[in-house]
Order: sequence, then structure tokens, then C-alpha cells
Amino acid sequence: MTAGIGHNQGPTLEGGHRWRTFQWQKARDAAMPKAIPLMVVRMHVARARALGLDYPTYAAVRKATGRDITGLLFSSNALRVVRAEAPQMPVARADKLAMLERADKLALVHAPLTPTLMAAANPVLDAAAPAPKFTDSWSEMRSHLGDVIGARGLLRDQVLIVGDTGMERAWTAAARAAGYVEAARYFS
Repeated sequence: MTAGIGHNQGPTLEGGHRWRTFQWQKARDAAMPKAIPLMVVRMHVARARALGLDYPTYAAVRKATGRDITGLLFSSNALRVVRAEAPQMPVARADKLAMLERADKLALVHAPLTPTLMAAANPVLDAAAPAPKFTDSWSEMRSHLGDVIGARGLLRDQVLIVGDTGMERAWTAAARAAGYVEAARYFS
């Protein structure tokens, strides 16, 4: 039986699986270049800078997903917006987001904030939506995050989540996102 289109010719799950997996990984490692060409590294450094990331973070996400980051999803906590009557983020954070290139800037807002007020007060954002509730089940959280990301035409594994709490870190696994960065690190 031959593998179909799109199959990566990886090991099957029949008997001897561990040996074939070992051999397949060994062959894959031998086929991969040991060093990334300098021109590619320079392009990745420039892309990391355009996303407001340090190179090691960008390179780790790129290596894990094999894709570029096309969206950043921020929690209202990460943006330091906590008061519903004044939903504007600090100037330094807004300035950093304004400098981002070729990436959607999304915000998930915790109650009592509303997405409408958040978007109106922060025109640098491309979209705002309610954050998953603390009482949401895992599947409800996954569905909600997928809907928010999909509404912008983005793929889940091309969106990096920037948050401030353990719950927001959990969004990464629920959304099957590219990764997670602490707000303090991103905005430092």
C-alpha cells in the first residue's frame, strides 16, 4: 500500500514501531542542514523585530510550528487595561503595537470590559473580543478561541498569545496556538 498525497512517509504504527521511529528520526536529522543559512537568519531577525519579539522567541516558535507568526493575541491584562470606564492601554504599549508589521493585533477582554469600548479606545488593535470565561469548559474555551482567531482569517498555529496569568497561558494549548509570551517579556 502506498501513502497518499501529503503523507510525510513517517513510520507506520505496525509492529516494530519504535525501531522504525528511531530510523526515521535519524534519517530526517541527517537530511536537515546543521546550520541555517545566514540570509535566512537575517530574514528571521528582521521578522522578529517587525513583530516586536526577540530573536530567540521568534526562532523557537518558528521551529516548533514551521510557520511565520501572522497574529498576536493579547489579553486585556497584558495590555494593562483593567478599568471599564477608561479602557485605554498605556501609551508605551500602544506605541509598540503601532510599530508591528504584517501581523493582526487581537485583544481578548475580561469582564467588565467590553470589546466595543476596548476597540474604540485603542484604534491600534485590529479586533477585540470577549475573553473566555473562567467557568468555561476546555471545549468551550477551545471553540471560543478558535472562533476569534478564525474570524480574522488566521490559522491557530500562526497566532502567538501574549498574556499575564496562568489562565491566559492555558489559552495557548486550548487554541492550539503558536506559543505564549509573558507580557512583561514582550513589552520589556
